[in-house]
Amino acid sequence: MDKFADVILPLYLPKHFTYQIDDKDISILQPGMRVAVPFGKTKVYTGIVAKIHNTKPTQYDAKLIEEILDTQPSVTSHQLKFWSWIASYYMCAEGDVLKAALPSAFLLESETVIELNKENNLEEVILTDEEYLIVEALQNQSLLKIQEVMQILGKKTVLPVINKLVSKNAIIVNQELYKQYKPKLISYLKLSSEYKQEQKLNALLENLSNAPKQREVILMLFSLEAKYKKPIEKKLLLKESKASASTIKSLIDKGVLEQYHLQKDRVNFDGKIADVEMQLNEDQQQAYLEIKNHFNNNEVTLLHGVTSSGKTEIYIKLIEETVKEGKQVLYLLPEIALTTQLIGRLQKYFGDQVLIYHSKYSVNERVEVYNHVLHNTKGKIVIGARSSIFLPFQNLGLIVVDESHEATFKQHDPAPRYQARDASVVLASFFKSKLLLGSATPSLESYHNTKSHKYKLVELKKRYGNVLPPIIELVDIKDKHKKKKMTGHFSDRLLEEMRETLAEGKQVILFQNRRGFSPILECGTCGNSPQCPNCDVSLTYHQHNNSLRCHYCGYFMAMQKQCIACGSADLSTKGFGTEQVETELAALFPNHNTGRMDLDTTRGKYGYEKIINAFEQRQIDILVGTQMLTKGLDFRNVDLVGVMNADGLLNFPDFRAHERSFQLLLQVAGRAGRTKDRGKVLIQTYNPYHQILQQVSTNNYVKMYEEQMEDRYNFKYPPYYRLIKLTLKGKDYNTLNDAAAWLAKALSQAFHPHVLGPEFPPVARIRNEYYKNIMLKIPPKNSIVKTKDYIQRVLKSYESIAIYRKIRVIINVDPY
Repeated sequence: MDKFADVILPLYLPKHFTYQIDDKDISILQPGMRVAVPFGKTKVYTGIVAKIHNTKPTQYDAKLIEEILDTQPSVTSHQLKFWSWIASYYMCAEGDVLKAALPSAFLLESETVIELNKENNLEEVILTDEEYLIVEALQNQSLLKIQEVMQILGKKTVLPVINKLVSKNAIIVNQELYKQYKPKLISYLKLSSEYKQEQKLNALLENLSNAPKQREVILMLFSLEAKYKKPIEKKLLLKESKASASTIKSLIDKGVLEQYHLQKDRVNFDGKIADVEMQLNEDQQQAYLEIKNHFNNNEVTLLHGVTSSGKTEIYIKLIEETVKEGKQVLYLLPEIALTTQLIGRLQKYFGDQVLIYHSKYSVNERVEVYNHVLHNTKGKIVIGARSSIFLPFQNLGLIVVDESHEATFKQHDPAPRYQARDASVVLASFFKSKLLLGSATPSLESYHNTKSHKYKLVELKKRYGNVLPPIIELVDIKDKHKKKKMTGHFSDRLLEEMRETLAEGKQVILFQNRRGFSPILECGTCGNSPQCPNCDVSLTYHQHNNSLRCHYCGYFMAMQKQCIACGSADLSTKGFGTEQVETELAALFPNHNTGRMDLDTTRGKYGYEKIINAFEQRQIDILVGTQMLTKGLDFRNVDLVGVMNADGLLNFPDFRAHERSFQLLLQVAGRAGRTKDRGKVLIQTYNPYHQILQQVSTNNYVKMYEEQMEDRYNFKYPPYYRLIKLTLKGKDYNTLNDAAAWLAKALSQAFHPHVLGPEFPPVARIRNEYYKNIMLKIPPKNSIVKTKDYIQRVLKSYESIAIYRKIRVIINVDPY
């Protein structure tokens, strides 16, 4: 009986595609294995086998699987189940999940390549002009890809021409798979076994007396082997003996030395493990016992601990116990910047048991971590950003979601648009593992879940070592401007505190949630400001390279000396970013070192690490940064935190703006005074009487929660109502408007009055594509599954209208 396999392809397909299994492969193939399969006319893709069965597809002929790429599954049954849930819940294709879950090196892709058939003596007379062009190109170049053939012929439909050449036996068509992952091999050297006997060795050294450099290499090899008692790397021998590569090559050619290779991980821990028992104080011990108690009943637990209360020590204690049980641990962080400090702390306790997984790692490095987790070979603890939830865990015992309130746990583009915090709850349920959410400012949803008894709440109300929380002071910059007490963007109060802090040898953090120098360049004569030609935003001025830049599409131009519209030289900047703060600091504090931490300064792989290390080692006195500064970093010498302008956060067109402002301001305040001395936080604002700022100044989370929840209830927002956002995007403005109106009307027939829009977002055009949003609110009594089914049916009708097909619809479940 024929056997078939349902394969998940890395494409946007609503369902799996079925392929026939060759008889010789039936005994080998298992679900979770990678296979190379043909799809479409010219390509071979890597897919993952989801299911093996006997049912032949009825709508199409099943093609044969071309090649099995694994000897054992690369994807576990738990992963396949989890992918299916993600695709279903977040309304995307499993192919999208596959692309997000596997390192790209696993997804081998092929190009159809053609080469000349050298066995056939071709008569050129029988070739058409187009066929002759291809054959002539192949005489100069051994292989051609389909894309190259398209360029040669200057058209897209080239397959008929290729098929005719095949029928004339002129060319051979092959599929060439690109294998991306290469293990890192290190060259080692050892003395050939022939010279292990003392007599032969003495004779060798005597013979080499005429070649002193070669003799020196042999003696150095003995010395290094005695010293390190392990295989000696070729690189080390070259360095220590100061010999040239040709000297070593001569010894290998003579058969004196043997060269061999060993595979080595690209990411290694070379430090020392601190042999220290983790000691918890009384409050931490109490919280730890409460968490353990909830874990025994398999309950998701939220640890609400004020900043610097010592949450990490509790995590380490729980991780230690889980690892002792032989189980794996996933430690999720919202930002790569945080991993730098945390890895150091965890490696002190667990050494090379710690694996790191995030997007700043190369493809090869991620493949190695993936394989370690899959085979459970090295490292039981994975620290990573949101994509780590897709790793192939075998025996997951604990998930810790640190800073669980952070918006960066939500993936926005491309699909799957998942929320890692919510997805980790489902992942933990699959493994029956423990789940701990930690935060000083939990999201309203998580806190609401503790009130409705879905989660358990554990609180840490005191800072570690009974350090007092920082004094938070609001500075009215409206009043300061009136009284002429502002120097640039600094109030006299902030400058006074900065001078005092720096004089005491302490450090300062300044927070401004906008990068660049100035967001708007404006002409004082006609009021014109340079706009991005591709997006509906003004260009941001960056002083370090004297350019105007778009932060959406990357478009840039040189700084203008005069107005583009009227030619006036009266140009001024409006608003300010981190770069302008840094420039002003250089003038105000010329004797102190300033540093900047934003997207522009942390682009490199070790960008975060360099800045954080320089600040920890006090090479930087004042650090200016965007929100990446606010998240869980532990700087022991910071006594003052200044927020340059809190109003930009509060006046944002988003129902979460007040919650996010509270979280961000309290988190950045938490960087101050983490040792014995009490820290100080100054928040500059035009509206010091704003309820959120008042709640921040008194650290009153519960009051903020109650007020915000009342607003959420009145205006029908989460956690009371669920949200699904549909974004339409396309290049044709009029078609987009028509498509959005049609879709909103179709949805309103079932969901009126819970459909908002269609409405243009604040930035309505990005990269020459227009955007329009429709928001669907789902009442608590409505079935989320039936709602999604209805949306899918509406979208099928939408896609059947030919004119609307060029307008893409992006679905985002739980969009915020």
